[in-house]
Amino acid sequence: MATRRISSLLSRSFSASSAFFVSQGRKSGRGRSIHRFSTAAVLEEPITPPVQINYTQLLINGQFVDAASGKTFPTFDPRTGEEIAQIAEGEAEDVNRAVSAARKAFDEGPWPKMTPYERSRILLRFADLVEKHSNELAALETWNNGKPYEQAAKSELPLFVRLFHYYAGWADKIHGLTVPADGPYHVQTLHEPIGVAGQIIPWNFPLVMFAWKVGPALACGNTIVLKTAEQTPLTALYVAKLFHEAGLPPGVLNIVSGFGPTAGASLASHMDVDKLAFTGSTDTGKIVLELAAKSNLKPVTLELGGKSPFIVCEDADIDKAVELAHFALFFNQGQCCCAGSRTFVHERIYDEFLEKSKARAMKRIVGDPFKKGVEQGPQIDSEQFEKVLRYIRAGRESSATLECGGDRLGSKGYYIQPTVFSNVQDDMLIAKDEIFGPVQSILKYKDLDEVIHRANATRYGLAAGVFTKNVNTANTLSRALRVGTVWVNCFDVFDAGIPFGGYKMSGIGREKGIYSLNNYLQVKAVVTPLKNPAWL
Repeated sequence: MATRRISSLLSRSFSASSAFFVSQGRKSGRGRSIHRFSTAAVLEEPITPPVQINYTQLLINGQFVDAASGKTFPTFDPRTGEEIAQIAEGEAEDVNRAVSAARKAFDEGPWPKMTPYERSRILLRFADLVEKHSNELAALETWNNGKPYEQAAKSELPLFVRLFHYYAGWADKIHGLTVPADGPYHVQTLHEPIGVAGQIIPWNFPLVMFAWKVGPALACGNTIVLKTAEQTPLTALYVAKLFHEAGLPPGVLNIVSGFGPTAGASLASHMDVDKLAFTGSTDTGKIVLELAAKSNLKPVTLELGGKSPFIVCEDADIDKAVELAHFALFFNQGQCCCAGSRTFVHERIYDEFLEKSKARAMKRIVGDPFKKGVEQGPQIDSEQFEKVLRYIRAGRESSATLECGGDRLGSKGYYIQPTVFSNVQDDMLIAKDEIFGPVQSILKYKDLDEVIHRANATRYGLAAGVFTKNVNTANTLSRALRVGTVWVNCFDVFDAGIPFGGYKMSGIGREKGIYSLNNYLQVKAVVTPLKNPAWL
């Protein structure tokens, strides 16, 4: 498979339907007409997902088991706020059981003692099983997360399979080196699995983040204890079952569903976990790093928040730039760590870009994510829903101009109108904080030096977008922006081989590609004297 764009499904513009949106003019405090949206689509009875819930327990040592306490917690449908199922609630004792199983599977085998080729074959069989069950998995992902089914089925599941094919290919290609030494010595380096890996994944891309974490760890020969996000436990449990069908030995992959302060903290601070990987907010990342340091000083990789600039240059094709900037922000309900959430537009094209961006947002199709053609589903839960609305209120109360949106859609579920602010200044909350919702902030700039300085004036450094026809401008911005990924005339391109991670407070380390393997390997030097060497 060639480069897989997670954006492939939604990068085109859908035509609006009056069944989804109608606008009514209302004057804002700044004299601009604010457009409201119809709630008709959201208020319809939601579609019943075509999948059953079969796995709700913890997975420890190859068996689905109840939590030691017997506790469960509800997982919800963000389309309605109603309960989907009760999930076993893992806590410290369950993490201990899972780590013990992972430790035994690592120390006694067979996983790290298998030939790399056999590990590769199991990963490939697993990928084939996921492809076979992709419709059920896409339905579960949509039901539990709220993302459009077409996005899950046509973009994210193929990417998941691609990622495991990629890491299966690496399993038998991990090797050390021979090193010339100053003397009669044979020196070699061994690349060995690090041991028991603790992994904590987020709720915005449950399946994709599972692949980013589990794929390289298993390819390197490690065992795993993975904590799901409490909002979205269903798909990880389903694919874990498929892993065992593919021949993964018991104890190699263990899944603990639970909450951050209990299960997550226990995993991060566990003395028998050799390495930790976390994806989530920067504030939580600080806590995870501290717990790891205070326990056994385990190495930690962090993929954290962002406030990514999307820079539209003076020479840009405005229609294409509007569509790409719209996608960069609104994709996945705006719940994307690398979202292009600061749209910088050159002053000479600002007014035209703004009007077209407003029109595009007003055409965005919001509704039940199981319905064909829907571009935007609900936010993940009530907490995130309220957080986004608070930021919208902060934008209203600032000197920014609300161009469209600004409220919830409907009275059921966690739908928010696609929202656009203009006249945004760098010191406003909506320009500084990671909103993680469908709120586009459009800022004006004069020249490259200015926009470089402003784009870099943030604690984050995850990604950036550049839209220009000039290769010299693209090269200047690509090198000047202090971020882990720069997309030039594209956005959200996530091929398995492309490393992903951030500068500054956007994280530590890289995921995907060859760089991700380094997170799960120890390097050992072996030095042996040579007697009567034929040559040095």
